[in-house]
Amino acid sequence: MQECSDWLNWFHIENVMLVASAHRNPDKVRELMQNAQDNGFGVIIAAAGMAAALPGVCAAYTSLPVLGVPLEGGMPGGIDALYSMVQMPAGLPVGTLAVGKSGARNAAVMAARILALNNKKIAARIEEFKKNEYKI
Repeated sequence: MQECSDWLNWFHIENVMLVASAHRNPDKVRELMQNAQDNGFGVIIAAAGMAAALPGVCAAYTSLPVLGVPLEGGMPGGIDALYSMVQMPAGLPVGTLAVGKSGARNAAVMAARILALNNKKIAARIEEFKKNEYKI
């Protein structure tokens, strides 16, 4: 997920990387999500492998957009994590990206596009990114 942070930094988007597990630290996850908007967050990016419950749990506790990045760790290619994120029940969406590094990078770009709707500086960085052939 360092790739995600690096790309967010390129877009001049302040970001914080926290480690919390939907299974091992459910109270911490709930508290983080319930306070995220009041703490200035505009988008949540949650990465998880195997059962990959974290993005869905995040989505249950916040009204902010949640982007999920499936990670390898269980079945080959991270397919278990991908299915866990993509197969959310109706009304509780998680915007799911590709598995691994590409997904981490695309999560940053998607977050930038979401935030650019209300931020002209980020919107300008998006245009610069496009002119640079979608590379940072």
